[in-house]
Amino acid sequence: MSHALCHLNRVMDPTDEDPGYMIKFKANFSKDLDTRKATINNRWLKVATALDPRFKDLKSIHKNERDEVWTWIEEMLRGSEAGPAAPQPTEDEPAAKKSLLLLCSSDSDSDKEEQGPLAHYKAEPCIGMRECPLEWWAAHAGAYGQLSSLARKYLATPATSVPSERLFSLAGNIIQKKRAALHSDNVNKLVCLSNWLKKT
Repeated sequence: MSHALCHLNRVMDPTDEDPGYMIKFKANFSKDLDTRKATINNRWLKVATALDPRFKDLKSIHKNERDEVWTWIEEMLRGSEAGPAAPQPTEDEPAAKKSLLLLCSSDSDSDKEEQGPLAHYKAEPCIGMRECPLEWWAAHAGAYGQLSSLARKYLATPATSVPSERLFSLAGNIIQKKRAALHSDNVNKLVCLSNWLKKT
């Protein structure tokens, strides 16, 4: 999330106590991080930060961008709560009546937004750094409804290919030049045995 990038930038700032090799490493790391930022989904990271009850004060985001993040979340909530489309007014309906209906609906919508779950969530105190945000949302799901569903979507653990890559590495260690004639069934058995031995 955006607070993680902010922390990385802060940690990678060189200090007077850093030896030469550390300054060089930090410079290369920061340069590589800047190139990756160009392709990163910043909007997703900012929304995820706002929906994390540990960082919802958005201190890791510039002050001028904070209102925009909450606006994005409001739009997503409106989109998820939107029901069937309202019927279009007929051509012979008076223009004054149309404008009056629009004005009343906009007023009620703004009042609803001010009193809505997002306003209550923003007023909640931030939780501790060691607390789990997903457990917090599970405990408060009844109070926040669609907002809690949105939080679970943005705070879910991303998929990773590490377990499968480890398995391929293990198979690569078993199948070597001297053992190239191993039958596929025997390879599967050796991989399973190796995995089971590590767990015991």
